[in-house]
Amino acid sequence: MALETAPIHGGVTAYEDTGGDGPPVLLAHGFLMDRSMFGAQVEALRDRFRVVTWDERGTRDSSDDGQPFTYWDLASDCLELLDYLEIERAVVGGMSQGGFLSLRLALLAPERVGGLILIDSQAGTEDPDRIPLYEALLDEWVATGPTDDMADLVAALILGEPKLSEVWTERWKALAPSSMVEPGRALLTRDDITDRLGEITAPALVVHGTADVAIPMERAEALAAGLPGCPGVVRIENGTHAANLTHPDLVNEAILTFLDGLAD
Repeated sequence: MALETAPIHGGVTAYEDTGGDGPPVLLAHGFLMDRSMFGAQVEALRDRFRVVTWDERGTRDSSDDGQPFTYWDLASDCLELLDYLEIERAVVGGMSQGGFLSLRLALLAPERVGGLILIDSQAGTEDPDRIPLYEALLDEWVATGPTDDMADLVAALILGEPKLSEVWTERWKALAPSSMVEPGRALLTRDDITDRLGEITAPALVVHGTADVAIPMERAEALAAGLPGCPGVVRIENGTHAANLTHPDLVNEAILTFLDGLAD
């Protein structure tokens, strides 16, 4: 797929689009990740579905005005991207914060969401006990850039697999430290939408790694229980917070089964 750009939120949003006449599936990445994290999902889906992956504000090839934003703002960006691509209705989703914004999109514009794919995500806020640690980590990252120890710690939280961690830590070290300010703020100050999950009627797939140390399984179970269109959590044994990267075949199988069910 070729890199393309769209004028979104007064800036530029980078995306890749397989095209075709298949049902559209739009996937959003997690914190510190980018559109490339869905390479295995794109390959598994592209023969039958139109798959769009995109970089959120200030990530990789997308611009950012440096102003504060929330996941509601990212949901609005996603809606603008759907408009730009002339996609009336799509299955939307993503990993971790990609799920955060997708849930909010389903609340903002339910008529545009034909289904939700939520990978290692949740509806609540960050664990209050962890917030001071994350704030200190973010402050140090912005002030000095990620040290080896810092990058390794974050990689353990997100990836938990040495080969994958090596690839992504090198990318993080190449980022401008200041680029973490607003994404970090959005992550740590997000609102709790657990009480609104019942408003989301779209069919939903909740996939969660059993070895996810960033978001515990009980958060995934609460998410699934709160969504009327979700039959329960699909557990990825030994999957980490980025289960679609560590266990792509199992995650792809769950996604394809879900998408096939939408067509019945």
